[in-house]
Amino acid sequence: MLRAYRSEGRKLTLMSADQPLTGAIWIDLFQPDAVQTAAVVALGIDVPSLADMEEIEISNRLFREDGNDYLTVVLPGQTTDGGHVAGPVTFVLTGSQMITVRHHSPRPFDTFPERADRSSTGCANHLRLFLGLVEEIIARLADLMEGAGRSLDQVATHLFSGAKAGLRDALVSIGREGELLAKVRLGLLTVERMLSTFSVWLADRSEGAALRTHIKALMRDIQALEVHADFLSGRVSLATDTTLGMVNLEQNKTVRIVSVVAALFLPPTLIASIYGMNFQVMPELALTWGYPLALGLMVASAAATWAYFRWKGWL
Repeated sequence: MLRAYRSEGRKLTLMSADQPLTGAIWIDLFQPDAVQTAAVVALGIDVPSLADMEEIEISNRLFREDGNDYLTVVLPGQTTDGGHVAGPVTFVLTGSQMITVRHHSPRPFDTFPERADRSSTGCANHLRLFLGLVEEIIARLADLMEGAGRSLDQVATHLFSGAKAGLRDALVSIGREGELLAKVRLGLLTVERMLSTFSVWLADRSEGAALRTHIKALMRDIQALEVHADFLSGRVSLATDTTLGMVNLEQNKTVRIVSVVAALFLPPTLIASIYGMNFQVMPELALTWGYPLALGLMVASAAATWAYFRWKGWL
């Protein structure tokens, strides 16, 4: 999919397919096919493949080539089948255009075009548009962290209310939020590094000094979110330990019941074993009251064991 936008005042307008891409300020490529890739390459822009964007060496994600800036970050988003994933997104900044290449759907790329006029930088040129989109991305990461915090609040309320049911669901929910926080942390890390590098590259831009002020504000937001992410990670650890502790307590209760039952039956089993031995001289076997006596001993021994456990407070 290829979507091209042009700037009209402080707003972005979606261009039609028959309009030339040379008039676009932002070209958004989402899982581009060969024709769409060729249309952008014709502008003199090298479109990275998914393999290039997933390059393991982070040093290869931020570079300049042929006068264009290539900046790759890893952002959480959705795949075409609705699954959640953290995938690479590449920003290509030319002399007058911004090109984004992605193979999943981070939400800011859908919401920002309609809200570009509300960003602090506006969209008078492609560099301000780039920083406005980054601002939207940071806001989205903050929203994801807020949602994770609410989910952890619900789990904590359930756990500390003493409820025994739903521990498995609570553990699944905690793990899901922990995985989401990991994706958000990775996004914050890569965006922070991208902004740091971009700030250095602004030295040869006419608006460099003015844009650095916006970059500093974005960096402060990221640093604050990283502190909050550490706090939420601590809550995830606490909730996980609490859930596992409660699971262990429930298992210990079950094991204790089984142990008590085994202990109650141990003395009667011993008595039955004694009278089950095949010795020729066992006087009790010839007595009429021998069988009731054995049964009485079994009941009495079990009752005595139970009373002892009660006295010790083990039951």
